[in-house]
Amino acid sequence: MKDLQLMKGNEAIAEAAIRAGADAYFGYPITPQSEVLEYLMSQNTPERTGMIVLQAESEIAAINMVYGAASTGKRVLTSSSSPGISLKQEGISYIAGAELPCLIVNVVRAGPGLGTIQPAQSDYFQSTKGGGHGDYRLLVLAPASVQEMSDFVKLGFELAFKYRTPVLILSDGVIGQMMEKVELFPQQPRVNTYDPAWTLTGKPADRERNIATSLELDSHRQEKHNLKLQAKYRMMEENEVRFEEIQCEDAEYIIVAYGSSARISQKAVDLAREKGIKAGLLRPITLFPFPTKIIQEYAPRVKGFLSVEMSAGQMVEDIRLAVNGVTKVIHYGRYGGVIPAPDEVLEALENLIKGK
Repeated sequence: MKDLQLMKGNEAIAEAAIRAGADAYFGYPITPQSEVLEYLMSQNTPERTGMIVLQAESEIAAINMVYGAASTGKRVLTSSSSPGISLKQEGISYIAGAELPCLIVNVVRAGPGLGTIQPAQSDYFQSTKGGGHGDYRLLVLAPASVQEMSDFVKLGFELAFKYRTPVLILSDGVIGQMMEKVELFPQQPRVNTYDPAWTLTGKPADRERNIATSLELDSHRQEKHNLKLQAKYRMMEENEVRFEEIQCEDAEYIIVAYGSSARISQKAVDLAREKGIKAGLLRPITLFPFPTKIIQEYAPRVKGFLSVEMSAGQMVEDIRLAVNGVTKVIHYGRYGGVIPAPDEVLEALENLIKGK
């Protein structure tokens, strides 16, 4: 029997963490994602979760708690919104450098600075290009519904342990706060066995101790480690690209949008079709790895791409790199927490067609 519930996106994240067998959550409240922490605290009884749920004294403390717990092979996660994720960047870089699995949720709000509590997508660069110092990447999932907020928690943990890497769920205040029907997956068993090759579970007599660190004083050894990381990221690009195509088969113009912008753009595609414009929507589900190859395949077949983002234009740069001048690429965005309407996206598409 299906387990259907009406939930906020943030609540779906929290419930999915419980059902995915998470061992611990470390976080700090910040709008518009505070319901993640609130829900986990309200549900956190030994009978219900068996999790450690802790409100840390700061975002910096929370991410370093994640670092410590992840080194033992536990399923751990944290969540925050844009300014809080900025504070976590050093710790995220440490975790990526130490090759530890964890799940990070960013329910984006507008900036720069403290900005507003309204939704935005202006953390794309920070999320996909390695927001902290060093040559590292995060595997980034971009949900466009409450259902995907739930599903991507389970998927995120699977990918984190598959590649021993932090996985980021990049959402925004629209999806975090909206309520939709969600089909919840069954409770997963908590994992009680961990890989002795890297987890910190004490030193047995038959091997050397494991060390979780991103510090290497020998530059040649550090370079060797960096090459290993880059090979892992190339493997992700080969195997983990995810996207959705909507009415792209005969499209002459393709809108590229993710998250809540994709929902708005899907309606804009319908409006365009009603006016005889052959429009389609390509929705990246993974922002890293980015669906470069499918965009390259469409580039010679279409007359232009429209990147729709709740930002000044960040993903558009990856689209332009993929298209490589084969056809037109323009950006349409709203800033500061303003949410675009479908008719505004349609107007931007018509301007692309007119060459404006």
